Amino acid sequence: MLAFATPLQTGGGFLYWALVFFVLAIIAAAVGARGVAGISMEIARIFVLIFIILAVVALLL
Repeated sequence: MLAFATPLQTGGGFLYWALVFFVLAIIAAAVGARGVAGISMEIARIFVLIFIILAVVALLL
């Protein structure tokens, strides 16, 4: 039996890590660690951009 993956299952890694870093940034901001919060938000932003680019490319192909 063949198992076929849907597009949402194949590229979810970047979105998962973006959410992880976003939550880390929120927690760091709540406890007052502004440096960690800023870096975490930048990493989350980069992962979301990569996810969007890969999703668009996957939809076009």
